[in-house]
Amino acid sequence: MKTVWISSLAKDEARVKNVMAQLRQYGLGANGHFWTDAPEKLAWLAARDEMVKLDVALWLVLVTKEQLDAPSVRYGLSLLAIAMHAAKGDGFPIVFLAPGKDAPGVDSLPTPLRNAALLQESAPWQAKLVARASVPPPPSAGEYRLDVYGNAQIGQWFELGPARGGWTGAMFGVSGAEIDFHAVGPKGRLPEKTVLNYAQKGLKLAAGDREYAAWAVQNALDPATSYFLRVRGHPDAVLFGEHAAGENAELFVLKLK
Repeated sequence: MKTVWISSLAKDEARVKNVMAQLRQYGLGANGHFWTDAPEKLAWLAARDEMVKLDVALWLVLVTKEQLDAPSVRYGLSLLAIAMHAAKGDGFPIVFLAPGKDAPGVDSLPTPLRNAALLQESAPWQAKLVARASVPPPPSAGEYRLDVYGNAQIGQWFELGPARGGWTGAMFGVSGAEIDFHAVGPKGRLPEKTVLNYAQKGLKLAAGDREYAAWAVQNALDPATSYFLRVRGHPDAVLFGEHAAGENAELFVLKLK
C-alpha cells in the first residue's frame, strides 16, 4: 500500500482525520504530523526521517493562504522539499490542499515548491491525488545535487555537487544569512577531515534584486563527492553551482521564502 505523508500547518485534528479517512477509502495509507514552525531547531528534519523510513509516495500539505504567508513556514517547507527531492528524486510529488478558493498561487511559492500541485477541498480532489501518488516519479534530470541536513548541535548544513559528470570547483552563496564553515568530502555525510583547494570566503555576488555572500573552492567534484557548507540563519535565497577560475559557469538560484 502506498503511503501519503500529511503535514498539517494548523493543529486541526478533525480536518486531518477526515483527510486520512478519505485517503484510506481510496486505498492509500496515511501518516503525518502537525507542523512545528521552528526552523532554528531544524524541526522539519523529524518529518524527513519518517518520510524516508516509510517510503512515502506523496507529501500532502494541508494549508491556508495565511499560514503560507509566514516566511519561517515557507523556509521550513522549502528545506523539507529539498531534502525529499535529494532522497527520492526531483519528481517526488508534493500537493497542497487548501480549504477554499482563497488559496496561494503556485507562482508565489519558494522555488523548491513551485512544482507542487494545488488542490481545493471545496472541489473533488481525491482521485487527482491518488493519480499523483500512483505514478512513480521520473528519474532526476537536474544538473546538480542539493541536500540539507543537520541538527541543533552541529547546525544547518547544505550539500551540493554535480548530478553527473564533474565540476572543477563549487560556489555557494546566501542572501540574508551567513556561511561560517565549509568542507569537501564523500557524498552523504559530513567529512571528518578535509583538504580545500584555493578556498575563498566572503565573495560578493548579485543576482536579480539580491546580494549574496559566497564561499568557494576549486576541488574537483563528481557525483560521489560533495561541497558542504554550514549556514547560520535562514537565507531568503541561495545561489550555487560550479566555480571555475577564469570561466563563466552556470549558477542556480533558489528562493527559499
